Amino acid sequence: MKVAVLGAGAIGAYVGAALHRSGADVHLVARGPHLAAMRRDGVRVLSPRGDFTARAHATDDPAEIGPVDFVFLGLKAHSYAACGPLIEPLLHGTTAVVAAQNGIPWWYFHRHGGPHDGHRVESVDPGGAVSAVLAPERAVGCVVYAATELEGPGVVRHLEGTRFSIGEPDRSVSARCRAFGEAMVAGGLKCPVEPDIRGDIWVKLLGNISFNPISALARATMRQMCRHGGTRKVIETMMAETLAVAEAFGCEVGVSIERRMAGAERVGDHRTSTLQDLERGKPLELDVLLAAVVELADIGGVDVPTLRTVHAISDLLALRSAA
Repeated sequence: MKVAVLGAGAIGAYVGAALHRSGADVHLVARGPHLAAMRRDGVRVLSPRGDFTARAHATDDPAEIGPVDFVFLGLKAHSYAACGPLIEPLLHGTTAVVAAQNGIPWWYFHRHGGPHDGHRVESVDPGGAVSAVLAPERAVGCVVYAATELEGPGVVRHLEGTRFSIGEPDRSVSARCRAFGEAMVAGGLKCPVEPDIRGDIWVKLLGNISFNPISALARATMRQMCRHGGTRKVIETMMAETLAVAEAFGCEVGVSIERRMAGAERVGDHRTSTLQDLERGKPLELDVLLAAVVELADIGGVDVPTLRTVHAISDLLALRSAA
């Protein structure tokens, strides 16, 4: 199996290192000091499950790699529309794109069925710009439950969780999903092939849609948000509104708000990816989290006043941080 990791940051490098350990032919695409460190020393993974080093090929030029069987997409969703020159050299007729994306993906209504089948979510695929680069037919959904951070160039700190749920937009259990999942498991990760990956998307989104923007606005960790009474109530309200949107589109989320909050508190003093991006001066990945769900709420006729309020404030934060 030949795999390219496009965007080999904290999550991408961790997955690439695990797949390399499984025996896959892995190629990491990155840049800057992080790339230089991976070229020199490999990917060093520091984990409570055991440290290891993977010396996979690393480059900033996908043309060096050529077509692959799978592209693991570790880029932020706001970078998808512009990634054409990077991903095109990696594609052949059946290359699958495993998109490790938070929030509502650009392919969400591809082969969804029902009255909204094929609908484009404008917040995440404006004017079809993402679909033009990443054909929905190539997409394999991926929901990440692992928490990692780049401790330094070439060094990934694995904090907790090893699960990467994957699945087809058409709800089939495909040969390509089985093959990718088996390679991930051989590398020491959990990778169940879900018959309906959209359920996992909403489970993960319950946390991301609330904790990520609030953490950036309050500069707070997961534990701090869970233990502050007023903030906890706001987050629980955001989760309840999100569940209502999911149900409006026929998705029953099999997890309670109480269970989701308990799981978040167990993570401890972890800074969300949005807070990390804010601190590093990077663009904030909020459209796929908040704007997309507000857009879906409009389509489904669901009242989401708290989501709208937090979206408005966090959108201003994103604009100011980008200025």
